[in-house]
Amino acid sequence: MGINRRRFLKIAGLSTLLGVGGKAAFELLAPGELEASIKELPLTEGKKWGMVIDTHKLTDEIMDKCIEACHATHNVPDWGNRKEEIKWIWKETYEHTFPGQHHEYFSSEMKERDFLLLCNHCTNPPCCRVCPTKATWKREKDGVVMMDQHRCIGCRFCMAACPYGVRSFNWGDPRKAPKDLNPRFPTNLQYPTRTKGVVEKCNFCAERLAKGVFPACVEAANRISERTLIFGDLDDPDSEVRKALSTHYTIRRKPELGTGPNIYYIV
Repeated sequence: MGINRRRFLKIAGLSTLLGVGGKAAFELLAPGELEASIKELPLTEGKKWGMVIDTHKLTDEIMDKCIEACHATHNVPDWGNRKEEIKWIWKETYEHTFPGQHHEYFSSEMKERDFLLLCNHCTNPPCCRVCPTKATWKREKDGVVMMDQHRCIGCRFCMAACPYGVRSFNWGDPRKAPKDLNPRFPTNLQYPTRTKGVVEKCNFCAERLAKGVFPACVEAANRISERTLIFGDLDDPDSEVRKALSTHYTIRRKPELGTGPNIYYIV
């Protein structure tokens, strides 16, 4: 089977990055192994990325590891106070996670439990409609709601339009944050740092999806307990997320608003 130089370099790069089977690039190109090795990559192209969170498996340790992995990977600044807090993924109570979906006789166990929150990457994202510079937009190929801080003018219209509170505003210069989240993740080697006066949020680890690997939070959670965070293509009936949705009762945040959130919670 013939293969051009670009294809060879792509496979060589992926094998180095992901450690596919611990094999070198030339071994991947052995007869009969090329196609099988490609199939071993965690992800393929998705048309509508979504996530299912099994709240029964969530623990404080798992949620803390998710937050640490996400914020370290994306250089989310830590200012040390709630007033200027920047959040890509965080913990919240049931009452604030699912307002309107509880009553006076609601389970005390559910009331006291924390839940993991992040951008819902809505099917109909209102944030994208109000942005005057198109700094936030929904990708046509896979439905990920993106954010370009270079285009952001800091008007915060997107923050006002988002009914989930998943966007944060940089009141200070992230490069001058007083606390290092994790010294093992130098800022010049990870996600680009931002400037003062721009909005940011979870991007479903788009830079990782481009490499065929799972989002940082999914990887961190499932390293402790498998299938706590299930990520995949909602348009693929054979995907893990679709299987989870078909076998478990799930709820979403504020579904009555018609935004079509693509984060589901097994409760």
